[in-house]
Amino acid sequence: MAENIYLFVPNIIGYVRILLALLSFWLMPHSPVGAITCYGISTLLDSVDGHAARLLDQCTRLGAMMDMLTDRCSTFCLMFTLCIFYPSYAFIFQVSAALDIASHWLHLHSVTLQGAGSHKQIDQGGNSILRYYYSNKCRLWGDSPCVLSSGPVSRWPWLRAG
Repeated sequence: MAENIYLFVPNIIGYVRILLALLSFWLMPHSPVGAITCYGISTLLDSVDGHAARLLDQCTRLGAMMDMLTDRCSTFCLMFTLCIFYPSYAFIFQVSAALDIASHWLHLHSVTLQGAGSHKQIDQGGNSILRYYYSNKCRLWGDSPCVLSSGPVSRWPWLRAG
């Protein structure tokens, strides 16, 4: 009997991430503390699901795709909210979101064409920044680079002075 990958622990963590992200998007316009809490926990779980997958030998393509898609959608929805709160900076947020989507799409497809098993496998001839980014296990922000790219607390609209 085949295992049900939909019930693997890392995938369940991924489902929780999605629910927390959706809740944070719903809370963003009117409840900053709740939104930051849900978004932050969702982002922290981004680290947990990958470690759980490797520890439990439950790495799946579904989990990898769900992880990257959740990251991209979270970034995009945050940018939408920032456009609402800071309309004069909308162009910057739009370009940031577009670059995020395009760069991840291009990177994923380029490593796929090269035959790599994962987008995190960067060979010595590849981009040194990406190689460091994906190989450094002791990052300040855990295993979730999205914390820096999609939501430093200083960018949250409710924390602006005055």
